[in-house]
Amino acid sequence: MRINKYIANAGIASRRKAENLVTEGRIRVNGQVIYDLAYQVDEANDIVEFDEKKIDIASEKLVYILLNKPEGYITSSKDQFGRKDVMDLVSDIRERIYPVGRLDYETSGLLLMTNDGDLTYRITHPKHEFGKTYIASIRGIPTNEDLKSFENGLEIEDYITAKAKISVLKTDPKKNYSVCRVTIHEGRNRQVRKMFNAIDHPVMNLKRVALGKININNVEVGKYRHLTEDEVNYLKNATNNRD
Repeated sequence: MRINKYIANAGIASRRKAENLVTEGRIRVNGQVIYDLAYQVDEANDIVEFDEKKIDIASEKLVYILLNKPEGYITSSKDQFGRKDVMDLVSDIRERIYPVGRLDYETSGLLLMTNDGDLTYRITHPKHEFGKTYIASIRGIPTNEDLKSFENGLEIEDYITAKAKISVLKTDPKKNYSVCRVTIHEGRNRQVRKMFNAIDHPVMNLKRVALGKININNVEVGKYRHLTEDEVNYLKNATNNRD
């Protein structure tokens, strides 16, 4: 098994982050530091260590949770500003879990967390098109032309967004705002906010409510629940054999 996949399956990090651990010299195999990302681990005979501690792909129970992330929390483990981290909200979980992808500091809602590095890699791979659904409160009331532009693709910085879905759930002409439901299939940085900026309706509040068929229903803000067996199987089946 390739070294980065072995590390991911041991619940240490996602495959991409596992590659960084290798290049940083933090992984040993049979006592020797391994820098070769193509190294193949002999699962039956090799002793693999992370920061001089033995790791094993069977050493940790795999955990899959859905967190309802509040605004004002980061999903990155490193922050120079001392902001609150989503890890603080799951401190009672013994296993070392980490977020699947990112959710902006100002955005709330559904965030998957797991120690299954292989599944994390598959879900976040660009070729997988899990629909990400958001509820957005925006300034102003979009026209039909605005909505068509949003759905058909908008030019943002150096790229054009893929086709998206948008529906208006509520409008308030007096307070000059609208509430929209949006589904995109990409995961670029602050993409939904940038899309609304492109049609001159900036976001006031943004919450992710679903990833594919998995939704955040009945999970309180700041709380989490474990994914059901059916939900885990759904994620695995949807990404199976698509490396």
